[in-house]
Order: sequence, then C-alpha cells, then structure tokens
Amino acid sequence: MTYNLLTYHPRYWLTWLGLGCLWLLVQLPWRVQMCLGEKLGWLMFKTLKRRRYIACVNLELAFPELSAAERTELNRQHFISMGKGLLETALSWWGSEKRLTQLAFIEGLEYLRNAHQQGGVILVSAHFTSLELGGRLLAPYLPLHVVYRPHQNAVIEQQVAHLRAMRYGQTISRANIRSMIQSLKQGFAVWYAQDQHFDQKSSLFIPFFGVEAATNTATSRLASLGRAKVVPFFTVRKENGYLLRFLPALEDFPSESVHTDTARINQIIEQQVREFPEQYLWTHRRFKTSPDGSDRYQNHRRDHPESRC
Repeated sequence: MTYNLLTYHPRYWLTWLGLGCLWLLVQLPWRVQMCLGEKLGWLMFKTLKRRRYIACVNLELAFPELSAAERTELNRQHFISMGKGLLETALSWWGSEKRLTQLAFIEGLEYLRNAHQQGGVILVSAHFTSLELGGRLLAPYLPLHVVYRPHQNAVIEQQVAHLRAMRYGQTISRANIRSMIQSLKQGFAVWYAQDQHFDQKSSLFIPFFGVEAATNTATSRLASLGRAKVVPFFTVRKENGYLLRFLPALEDFPSESVHTDTARINQIIEQQVREFPEQYLWTHRRFKTSPDGSDRYQNHRRDHPESRC
C-alpha cells in the first residue's frame, strides 16, 4: 500500500486515532460491539441536533400516520441503528472472514445466480445502516464491482480505497459511468445504491413514501446500455447477524419509460424500508428539493415553529 505523506499532517491525527480505536473495537465479540453501538447511537441522538432535525422532518414526511411520540421513538431507534452501523463499517474493513461468515444469512441467492448466468447484473441497493458490511459479506460469492463516492477526508479515503481493493473485484467512482457500463458488458455484477437525493439534470421527481423526491434515473439507463439484469439487494441487521436479501430480477426492465422504471425502483426500496424503518438512513436530506425548487427542510423550520424536531 502506498501512503500519501500528507495524511500524516497533524490535522489528521485525530482521524488516525479514531481509526485505531475502531480497529480495537472490531476485536471485541460481535454482541459487545452492538451493545457499544447502541450506547454510541443514544449519544449521537442527544448531541447531533442538526442530523436529528433532518431525520425528524423525513419521518414526518414519510410516516404522517404516526403520532409525534411514535416518530420521536423511531428517530431514536434510527440513531441507535446508526451507532451500530459505524461499528459495522469498521467490521467490514477489518473483520475476519471466519467471524463474518457466521453472521451472514442469505435469502434469494438463486435470483442473483440465475441473472448472472445471463450476463452482467446491476445489484441495486439502498442506504440502510449496514450497507457497507453487506458488500463485504457478499464479496466471497462473486467478484463484485462496487460503485462508491470518494470520501472528503484523505486518511479515510486512503484506507477505504486500500481495503476495498483487497475485498472487491473493482471499485468504480460513481461519476465513472463508462467503467460501470464496461463492467456490465464484461458480465460482472455492479453494486450501487441510487436512493439518495439527486438534483442534477438527469434526475426526475418520483414519489418516495408519497413525496415527490429528486431521484437518480441511472439504473434504467445502465441496464439498457450495459445490457444487464437488475437484481434488488438489501442488507439488514437481525438479532443474530445480517440478512442479505436478494429479490427476483426485474422483468421487462428497462421499459420504454425512464420515469416508470425509476418509480418501480423507488417502490421496491420503500417496501424494504417499511419492513425495517429504523435501519434506513433518515439523516440524509432525501426530500431536500421540492418540484418548485424550494428547500423542504428550510420550509419546515419556517412553517412549523412548534414542531418537536
């Protein structure tokens, strides 16, 4: 591994210390890690007020049928899930193959294998708090090509790039569409999540939990250009480990309508989120832009001064 000398600058010393602490925690038994993650999540809920506010607004938009007290509890459970997710990310980096194998429970792997026999596969996922660990648990089963967003912190980016290069067949920047298409045409499985806010020219406003949300339409286009099957894939935490869930490859996809295809993906993701709502990444500003161009989070703060967010 080649190290960038700039990453040893004093401004990164706390990052190195944090990574060292995470490495030590990964050596603990899994249930102890999850207990510590719960405590960390509770602390995050109490201290990260801006992220708690974003999650609160998201939950009001997505679950208007719940009472304020129920949404507050769901928000708290979400932060607990995020605390566990931080340790799971470290586990995906440094966990031993033997320990991780014992934690993985796979559902629907035949859907992936059947699709893969016909050529390239897009494994379309969503940002659940165990997302990073899901890739590591899946990697032993096939040479996985992973689409990622480079980290702004140089130390973390350096470490993650090295570890992903060890675990996966190839890592692809999310801006490198050409490499994604090439991987699909070569018959590889390309794994990525399309469910975050996306307000570029190629986005469309598609319902997500009944709210018009700016949505990435890349899955439909990649499936067409890469002549690939699309298999939904989700990783969620269970009491005794992690469920890796594959759904059947989408039939008649892509269709003649990018809007229809993207709405279909949103519906699939929503179904999974409703089953495990506390594990979805509600601290992301998924509903940021309204169709009229306004910022929903600023509007909420202005229009609901009495809100408990």
